[in-house]
Amino acid sequence: MEINLPNNWSPRSYQLPLWGALESGIKRAVVCWPRRAGKDDLCLHWSAIQCMTKVGNYIHCLPQANQARRAIWDAVNPHTGRRRIDEAFPEAIRASVRTDEMKITFINGSTWQVVGSDNYSSLIGSAYLGVVFSEYALSNPNAYAFLRPILAENGGWALFISTPRGRNHFHKLFLGAEKSDGWFAEHLSAETTGHIKAEVLANELAEMIDERGQEEGKALYEQEYLCSWDAAIPGAYYSRMLADATKDGRVTNVPYDPAFPVYTAWDLGIGDSTAIWFAQLIGKEIRIIDFYEASGVGLDHYAKVIKDKPYSYERHILPHDVMASELGTGTTRFETLRKLGVKVEALPASRVDDGINAVRMMLPRCWFDKSKCEKGLNALAQYQREWDDKAKAYKPRPLHDWTSHASDAFRYLAVGTDKYRPERRASARQRMANTDYNLFG
Repeated sequence: MEINLPNNWSPRSYQLPLWGALESGIKRAVVCWPRRAGKDDLCLHWSAIQCMTKVGNYIHCLPQANQARRAIWDAVNPHTGRRRIDEAFPEAIRASVRTDEMKITFINGSTWQVVGSDNYSSLIGSAYLGVVFSEYALSNPNAYAFLRPILAENGGWALFISTPRGRNHFHKLFLGAEKSDGWFAEHLSAETTGHIKAEVLANELAEMIDERGQEEGKALYEQEYLCSWDAAIPGAYYSRMLADATKDGRVTNVPYDPAFPVYTAWDLGIGDSTAIWFAQLIGKEIRIIDFYEASGVGLDHYAKVIKDKPYSYERHILPHDVMASELGTGTTRFETLRKLGVKVEALPASRVDDGINAVRMMLPRCWFDKSKCEKGLNALAQYQREWDDKAKAYKPRPLHDWTSHASDAFRYLAVGTDKYRPERRASARQRMANTDYNLFG
């Protein structure tokens, strides 16, 4: 039986410019489209054509691997009652299916797989010819940085589809795409596409306000349906305070001052990212001069990063679990870092909520280096409470995603540097003058 691709599907009218650009040979496309605009459907059908046109490996990347099965692999088209992947990739073109890996191998040897950007380092070794980054505004931006050289070498393509989450890495990519002749960029809202009736949109707005309150419900509606770059991020802990920092000019060029020592604060990942903030306490200001994050490397890598930077350090602040012994060696990471020449200090265990409050108290005094701290700032702005869709309420904990490591490290910075603030030191010295002991040893 002859199969024509796309299979029993054609682009909607407002999707035609993107589809036409892809057919013309565009290799990079960024689209900010509203909810239910068919972003993933279009990309699935485009991927099917590409899989059968040029033999290679193709992936559809979601922010988190545990989202991928629900959002793509098992997703059902409510209009047809069929799985979306079955519509895009008919059985006649398949050779095999690995449900456990969410992977399809086709009769010509091509493969297509659903993956998560939260574990992008596991993708090494495959010569990808095409990548779809779905909900890219929520994805780890390091995933594209990791895959970009592979795509460049193979002449591959990449599609970035999402609703916005403030002016983050997705917004920056979109602005760059608008200025580039080799990219396609498009920003649409539900009002311009017309794919949802006005009365349905009005009901959606009313329901969102009923669920989350006037301010947050309206922000969610503006984000998901109007695709506003400036809508507040629902559930975000620090986005408004960081917006104030930008408005006040506190996100700017913040150079290192050799007259003052540098404090670092770390979040140590096991098998995933480790994040480090670099700060100087100068008067009542906390100057955040640098940020570093990496994954898949050992503690010796981070020790070298610390030593290679031209900073004079006072303390390196780490969470309490740095004192836990590793099963393989019986040695703590505290001991390992000390042997590597890093003067680390372990914080006592504390509640996450207390740390978040400490960050909120500290942020009005923070100045951030716009360039060196860009990735960390993006993470802080999107760090948010986890929403329970069944209970229609936030869970009593932050959402664990790519923003967690940078945000946890910043929380340790807020808690760990509090006692080293200059005014605290001055107060301590005054107390020392009136006592027979030295509070700072």
